[in-house]
Amino acid sequence: MGVRRGGILLNKTATAIELLAPARDVAVGKAAIDCGADAVYIAAPRFGAREAAGNAMTDVAQLVRYAHRYYARVYLTLNTILYDNELDAAQALITEACEAGIDAVIVQDMALLEMDLPPVPLFASTQMHNTTPEKVKFLQDAGFRRVILARELSLEQIVQIRAHTAVDLEFFVHGSLCVCYSGQCYLSAALARRSANRGACAQPCRNTYDLLDAAGHTLYKKKRLLSPSDLNLSGSLPALLEAGITSFKIEGRLKNESYVKNVVSYYRRQLDCAMTGGGYKKASSGSAAVLFTPNPERTFSRGFTDYFLHGRNAQITSFHTAKSTGQQAGTVTAAGNGWFSYDGGMELHSADGICFFDENYELCGTRVNAVEAGKVFVQSTRGMHPDALFYRNYDHEFEKLLQKPVKRAIAARLSFIAGNGNIRMTAQDEDGVSVELLASHAFSAADHPEKANLNIKTQLEKSGNSLFDFRVVLLQNEPPCFFPLAALNQWRRELTARLEALREAQRPRRQAIIVRNAAPYPAAAVDYRANIANRLAEKFYIRHGVTSWQRNFERGQQAHAELMRTKYCIKYAIGACKKYGGAKTVKEPLYLLNNGRKLKLTFDCARCQMIIS
Repeated sequence: MGVRRGGILLNKTATAIELLAPARDVAVGKAAIDCGADAVYIAAPRFGAREAAGNAMTDVAQLVRYAHRYYARVYLTLNTILYDNELDAAQALITEACEAGIDAVIVQDMALLEMDLPPVPLFASTQMHNTTPEKVKFLQDAGFRRVILARELSLEQIVQIRAHTAVDLEFFVHGSLCVCYSGQCYLSAALARRSANRGACAQPCRNTYDLLDAAGHTLYKKKRLLSPSDLNLSGSLPALLEAGITSFKIEGRLKNESYVKNVVSYYRRQLDCAMTGGGYKKASSGSAAVLFTPNPERTFSRGFTDYFLHGRNAQITSFHTAKSTGQQAGTVTAAGNGWFSYDGGMELHSADGICFFDENYELCGTRVNAVEAGKVFVQSTRGMHPDALFYRNYDHEFEKLLQKPVKRAIAARLSFIAGNGNIRMTAQDEDGVSVELLASHAFSAADHPEKANLNIKTQLEKSGNSLFDFRVVLLQNEPPCFFPLAALNQWRRELTARLEALREAQRPRRQAIIVRNAAPYPAAAVDYRANIANRLAEKFYIRHGVTSWQRNFERGQQAHAELMRTKYCIKYAIGACKKYGGAKTVKEPLYLLNNGRKLKLTFDCARCQMIIS
């Protein structure tokens, strides 16, 4: 499991487990690190799968410097497909990112493996459609150091992938879901000319649709039939560890700082608990001291699902809204003009936001103005009715707690030995990095030895803005001497600077050089879903044995193309899947209708998949 050195357990042989968090910008990235993330992922100025989340490289470099102090890592997202006129810019961007100290680049386009890149590890984005042992094994053989698995996988499928591969595996455990297999969705490109594979998804899955049967009868009217709830696998972390996942990913590169602080803090606790006694260790250093009790329901939440990790289930989508509903607060018992009363254990406060569904299942929202004498006074009670469930989707008191700074500190043991006119101080951090400081000082006999020693301990353990949480474990001061506060503080600062400098010198670094090879691709023919958009991607597939391919959807606009293939199934969701005992009968084919655009649904029941075209 590890060795104990000087009272600190060093998990040198344990498996490093990573909690990976999103960074919309530098401030959010730093907050994620402060709250315990082992790594963060952040968008480059261009070519990220969230077009609105780009960051200047100077900001990325600033975040890298901050993260590396804790041995945390920063990954750059460059996970869109590229056109020929963008290849040089993408290569230059990766070179610049390496100079900024980036630890890996998350990519989708195979063209990057044909470039002469700096020795930076490449991670295969989930946009590559990583669903089978064969595909993941190929990516490993092609040179990727990590594969980000598809969200749709079951636990059994993950186990099978792990059994046939040795590459690092990353899996999403929390956040918004794409209803389609990532990288295989062309609905936005077809409906709005905004490509998900180019970072510009218009999120048509969050829209309302009518569901029609073959006879044109409307089965559902203006429902969000493709909008999944949010992923929450916090209860399955031990099983995922056992299955071989080593990086646990939180989605949310457009989420704000409050959301990230809350969710990261929650998963830090849950993951630490799951890792206990299992031969695991955190992938970074330090512990966070948060001043709130994290709860994912208390920031942005559409309700939660475990998706397909434990098999198919009906708790995937909410047909009524794609907005955050938050935490169930109670049941309305009475409502008047600008007020209501309720049953429920949740205490509401002024400035809280609440929401509820009216009698037509339309989501309504309002703000709490005051809570007095058992009544909640709100800005509006329009649509509210007795027996309605209501939710708190903005928790004002919780938000105030989230605004407070979080300190993350690295545990370090300190010894202080004084004698014969010399001072010898040593510090060793939780990673085993150790430094020593020798000094001489004019000794003055202590009038009160116990007080003098307490003064030494108190001053040396002051942390302030320091990276370290020092604890004096050895204090020898014989004969008892008095030392001025200024001297003690100076020695502590110098020891701190030396320890931080040595940590940086000894920081684990990962490098990787892509060695081009001819490992066979799992198929000899690929269609537009391989997302080949440039000459170098063509060259890559040819070298790996592909003899037939199509251009990417955005450029080719193939007739009769699948716009979306999803493991989620509307027939199952409405109780019409005979394979799973559904009692409802519908006349197929089924159609989705939105703003005059009619989309056909077909069902690949052998694979349990739904196709939209």
